[in-house]
Amino acid sequence: MKRPKTGTVTFLFTDLEGSTGLAHRLSDRWSEVLVEHRRLIREPASSAGGHEIDCRGDELFVAFEDAAAAAQCAIDAQLAFADREWPDEEQVRVRIGMHTGEAIFADSDYLGVEVHKAARICFAGHGSQVLLSASTAELLPEEHSTRELGEYWLRGLPEPQRIFQLDVPGLEREFPPLRFANDASQPLSGTTLTVVLADDSVLLREGIASLLEGHGFEVVGQSDDADDLLVKVEEKRPDVVIADIRMPPGLADDGVRAAQEIRRRYPGTGVLLLSQYVEPAYARDLLEAGEEGVGYLLKDRVADMDGFRDAVRRIAAGELVLDPEIRLQGR
Repeated sequence: MKRPKTGTVTFLFTDLEGSTGLAHRLSDRWSEVLVEHRRLIREPASSAGGHEIDCRGDELFVAFEDAAAAAQCAIDAQLAFADREWPDEEQVRVRIGMHTGEAIFADSDYLGVEVHKAARICFAGHGSQVLLSASTAELLPEEHSTRELGEYWLRGLPEPQRIFQLDVPGLEREFPPLRFANDASQPLSGTTLTVVLADDSVLLREGIASLLEGHGFEVVGQSDDADDLLVKVEEKRPDVVIADIRMPPGLADDGVRAAQEIRRRYPGTGVLLLSQYVEPAYARDLLEAGEEGVGYLLKDRVADMDGFRDAVRRIAAGELVLDPEIRLQGR
């Protein structure tokens, strides 16, 4: 497969609806559903000439050089999900969002605000729904039926977006109001705590951003490496920084070292580190400068939405939050 191009690209994001509940209910069979859901996205994406850029848990990010091909992929995927018989008669539904814009392909990833816009459009949708930006809808041929849903403020974007729905033949066409979105004719609700996010996965960053912004937080910056994180914190002076432990440029403990520097420069800024694995040594490093306003959680805890939001608020208030799996000497 040829290298993805820099320039005008249609970005397609997918996300399973209610995945946390599905994982709990299906237990040992959840992995089977997860693998099958990826296949049902990857097969039409590959047939349509898409480039898979990232895959995290129940989310995929695919790029297309042609908007019509991306739309056909979305239609084929939704029809495949509807036809599939799932374990324990569960209803497994995927939300899909697309946006066409300019971006740079570098370091095995697409970079630019247009990528974030596509992810926000996806997270605003519901299971079985396909949402489009105006730039994508305008490129689709007549055989792809679309209808405008209106102009919305999507959390974290500086301007309202015209959102369209791609109608999938034979499937439902009516859905609840968009998630994490405000009608552009109405003012946005106020925010309380400001947050900067840092992780080299745009899927994870956008998922956390949508989760927080839907519940009173304001995400004022995002970074995909530790060096840029320090720049964002200097510019935005957030209440809380949420960062991955391992990220570029070194892909080692760059997040920990950035967190230590943030705590040294900006003592009032809370810091929450996320990790894929239990690493007590990094937790001890984080606590060297004190235990006020810091936290260390496994990434799995993000799925506990209420608990995760509470942890961020507690850290902003100056508390210490440690994952229950972490055992430090003397505790």
